[in-house]
Amino acid sequence: MSQTMRYLPDGRIELVEQDVPDPGAQEVQVTGGACGICSWDLVTAKLGDQMHPMAPPGHEGVGYVSKVGTGVTGVKEGDRVAGGGFATVRNLSTNRLYKIPESELPDKYWIVEPVSCAVTGVDHCQIKGGDRIAVVGCGFMGLLILQGLLHHPLDQLIVIDVVHNRLDLAKQLGVDEVYNTTEIDTAELAADLKAREIDVVVDTSGNQGGLDLATDIVKRGGRINLFGWIKGKTATFDPTKWHMGGFTIMNSTSSAKIRDTFEAAIRMIHNGVFDLEPLVTHTATLEEYPDLMQGLVAGDPSYIKGVITLG
Repeated sequence: MSQTMRYLPDGRIELVEQDVPDPGAQEVQVTGGACGICSWDLVTAKLGDQMHPMAPPGHEGVGYVSKVGTGVTGVKEGDRVAGGGFATVRNLSTNRLYKIPESELPDKYWIVEPVSCAVTGVDHCQIKGGDRIAVVGCGFMGLLILQGLLHHPLDQLIVIDVVHNRLDLAKQLGVDEVYNTTEIDTAELAADLKAREIDVVVDTSGNQGGLDLATDIVKRGGRINLFGWIKGKTATFDPTKWHMGGFTIMNSTSSAKIRDTFEAAIRMIHNGVFDLEPLVTHTATLEEYPDLMQGLVAGDPSYIKGVITLG
């Protein structure tokens, strides 16, 4: 028997139980572990079925192999693996899981899936030594991308957000230049950055204002790496600015990956390039998830990343 969850049309979270059969051929059964809360979950909990598509029941899971089906090689009972969602017990095909090396890191810091997305985001920056890069938005995904960028030989790395604690964390990670657009003249900032010939702007904000700012600060012929998901049916752009700017717009969603980034993400978590410990601000059990989500949807300025433990 497994406990899992689903989102109702009004966004409420319903906990449900389901039978889980033995794993089939080329499958393993994964038990316990943890699963990260994605921004997709947050918007689905806020909007319900007005968010289309609604978030699935988790997709940032990690757990332990408890049973092995026929024909399975490469993993054994007791191995910690990345894969699955919010279910306490789930069967997964071996082509949908990745073995995690021996590590003392707790499960909540082995949320591999978003790190794999951040690796794709960094890949699409096409970084050259001495590049100047600005990151618009430093929520959880933006901070992950920053961790990756900080290991490249950049000339300048600039971070822009609207929340103090996120910018403070960016500075703790090693970023020297940060700006809070609620406290400065955004037009003056844009003019200053435009004059600096910013090679790449990574927009992780997921909102229209972030895309507009990225458009205003990237150099002519540069690159806007559109990582954030502007959730909804429409977004706008100034076609004249885009035409005259001659820059490349790159959609760096995980669907645009140019390699399997899970293995790379696991290696870099293991080696400390990506460190989730300072980024995970909220944890709860699956039973506590509905109450936690209510608080997050109402607004919690301290929130960066939540993880649900699965036993």
